[in-house]
Amino acid sequence: MTTVLVTGSAGFIGGYVVKELLDRGHDVVGIDNYSKYGPVTRSYDDHPRYRFIEGDARDVDLMTSELMECDHFIAGAALIGGISYFHTYAYDLLATNERIMASSCDAAIVAHRDGRLQKVTYLSSSMVFESADSWPSFEGQQYQIPPPISSYGFQKLAVEYFARAAFDQYGLPYTVIRPFNCVGIGERRALGDIEILSGNVSLAMSHVVPDLVQKIFKGQDPLHILGDGSQIRHYTYGGDLAQGIVTAMEHPDALNDDFNISTAESTTVLELAQAIWTQVKGLDIPFNYVSDTPFEHDVQRRVPSVDKAKRVLGFEATTDLGKILQEVVPWIENAIAEGSI
Repeated sequence: MTTVLVTGSAGFIGGYVVKELLDRGHDVVGIDNYSKYGPVTRSYDDHPRYRFIEGDARDVDLMTSELMECDHFIAGAALIGGISYFHTYAYDLLATNERIMASSCDAAIVAHRDGRLQKVTYLSSSMVFESADSWPSFEGQQYQIPPPISSYGFQKLAVEYFARAAFDQYGLPYTVIRPFNCVGIGERRALGDIEILSGNVSLAMSHVVPDLVQKIFKGQDPLHILGDGSQIRHYTYGGDLAQGIVTAMEHPDALNDDFNISTAESTTVLELAQAIWTQVKGLDIPFNYVSDTPFEHDVQRRVPSVDKAKRVLGFEATTDLGKILQEVVPWIENAIAEGSI
């Protein structure tokens, strides 16, 4: 039986990944220090093939001990948040995530040399393409364009350098995954959130979908959006993303390679806002919006090439935005009522 260690297992993406691994028959060890949301409960907490450890991925001794008995390692632990996170925690994102990555690699190098560990699957980010000036962004473009401007994007590019350097020097096998704009259920108000006023609604530092849903449910009209709404994103369902991550972990042709994992569907922020408005309000109430000043690192286009994942892994993200919102909007409405988002 294959055993997989997942760091950041209590996080937003981590929750989808653990479920996918269990559904595919893997044994899973989750490590998380609850630093983002505090203690959370998951549907699989009592699963017989799941073991959770409350711990820190920066603890090299803990990580080494656990990885020695694992076949795969999905390195997902990181400080991460919405666009305002990049500004509020510019230094902490860089410093903390670098320490997490160095400790994770230190432990994995030993576990691969002396234990069962076969490969590390690293979670990078679409933000490595922050400085792109042509699209779609393809695997390898990150080395042909200027480095990211934001400390978060720069650190995620460093993740990919860690992966390659650990392989070059120590022979530690790897796969790098770049998620694009994950959307799903399970995202909550982070412990470090600072309230930000958006029109007449005070929001936490979240992502665009929960923020827009909150403002609409709280009666904001006209709806406030960042910038003119022409920013292009590829909103990828968390379940699809988890399938892509685990497929890449398992696939022999993913060894020592990198993949964009994303829907192929482009959506502007304005189109997203209109779709959410229609789902919440219906067609009878006109959609009105105003543009707020965007954040500095609000990238205008994040458009991935997904050809490589399809060709090499046989993977496609197939859940369209309408179906995603049918699941996510009611969940966020309930979370607003509970005060958890």
